[in-house]
Amino acid sequence: QRQLVESGGDSVQAGGSLRVSCVASGFNLYYHFMAWFRQAPGKEREGVATIDRDKITRYADSVKGRFTISRDNEKNTLYLQMISLKPADTAMYYCAATDAVIGDAFSAHAYQYWGQGTQVTVSS
Repeated sequence: QRQLVESGGDSVQAGGSLRVSCVASGFNLYYHFMAWFRQAPGKEREGVATIDRDKITRYADSVKGRFTISRDNEKNTLYLQMISLKPADTAMYYCAATDAVIGDAFSAHAYQYWGQGTQVTVSS
């Protein structure tokens, strides 16, 4: 059974840093296109960052220069390093995986596998 489990969410002050992780089981992350999404209360789930098999990364404009997505294929783990956090970054963060991206890689519809989420709260 393919499973993604996120961890590392926490409450931090604005300007702080945090790293969230996503461990995959039942499948090898190496063969998949991966992404981080986030969803704040009352808002749609939005794509934050993506990484392909060649570790090429892309970011939403709102996090560019502050967030870094990475993957450790040996540990079968996806990471999202966040710095200079803002209250607007407060959300549930989800990792997602797909065998192949069809359409927009920043659309939730492109992904087949999802974790349960980890909460990030940034206070001012």
